[in-house]
Amino acid sequence: MSQSAFTPPPGGTAAAFGPPGLWLRARQLDDAAAMAAMASLPKFRHGTLRPPFPSVEGTRAWMEKGGADDLQVVAILDGKLVGSAGLFRHGGRRRHVADLAIGVHDEAQGMGVGKSLMHALIDAADRWLDLHRVELTVFADNDPAIRLYRQFGFIEEGRLRDYAFRDGVYVDALAMGRIRPKRG
Repeated sequence: MSQSAFTPPPGGTAAAFGPPGLWLRARQLDDAAAMAAMASLPKFRHGTLRPPFPSVEGTRAWMEKGGADDLQVVAILDGKLVGSAGLFRHGGRRRHVADLAIGVHDEAQGMGVGKSLMHALIDAADRWLDLHRVELTVFADNDPAIRLYRQFGFIEEGRLRDYAFRDGVYVDALAMGRIRPKRG
């Protein structure tokens, strides 16, 4: 990835962290092909529950299922989609809770893309969406992601043994959660 600036995407905003020229914007259905391509990358897929060879059609169908209260953001660098993240709000008596999901393109890992996406989501959760609690699961061996989540106030709440089948073996995941800090 080059680090040159480019014209910001419509509705985009400069990222708080990461390389120069990194922009964040709302995810669009037109992102389906780029999302499917990113989900096919080995490092990206290794940290998710996605199977190999996602189709553009399947990715688009998954994207279309999003709820009205979901917040879904992508990171763009040099005109290329390099990350995606979202908050998926619960309903009813758990309306104060959202699940967080995030993924970064193989070539952009370690550049601050994930930190920028996390900052945007946590800012929205705390200041705009009135989310009291944010939850996530992360593979127990994904040390860089766990460090990132801890930077944003997530704590380990439990270990989910043999949570998923990945690369021929069962792997554990950690359940992590964050309660919005009290103001004042």
